[in-house]
Amino acid sequence: MSHHLFLVASTREPDHLGNTEWLARQAAAALPAGVSQTWLHLAQMSLPPFVDRRHTAGTYPMPEGDLRTLLDATMACTDLVLVSPVYWYSFPSSLKTCLDHWSAWLRVPGLGFKDAMAQKRMHVITTSGDRAKAQPMLDSARLCAQFLGMPYAGELWGKGGPPDAVRADAAAIAQAEAFFRIAR
Repeated sequence: MSHHLFLVASTREPDHLGNTEWLARQAAAALPAGVSQTWLHLAQMSLPPFVDRRHTAGTYPMPEGDLRTLLDATMACTDLVLVSPVYWYSFPSSLKTCLDHWSAWLRVPGLGFKDAMAQKRMHVITTSGDRAKAQPMLDSARLCAQFLGMPYAGELWGKGGPPDAVRADAAAIAQAEAFFRIAR
């Protein structure tokens, strides 16, 4: 059975649904019944900074707290959906921190992170004021998937910017309805 993990990287105030999450929810609404979904808001999680011990300790312990919650959800999904607005041509800091921790998870004894990730599909849903400005972030996501042997199942971009701007992007809304069907 398919299980989609939506990692929401927006830093908008918790009581306001940002453009990117709104677009992602439109895409998720079109998933077939029976596809389970988990939504994690990274800015609301306590994710410690990544400490690079690869060349000193070599291995990492199993994470704890919210970082363990994030790892468990990542390992349990079939489809990883990065729901990330473009901040300064890149990922918001919460998502970058999450991705940095992948370096540790690759080195947790017995976890098998890289092999497990190769069995998942990566999708990216993003918004920005200009599609060209999203390209560096999309390239980075594609390279992360490639490094782990993950099939890159595509990206959905919508015109964002001020609150609710994407709701006027008819093309993005239409693409959202078919996004996960096309990605298969």
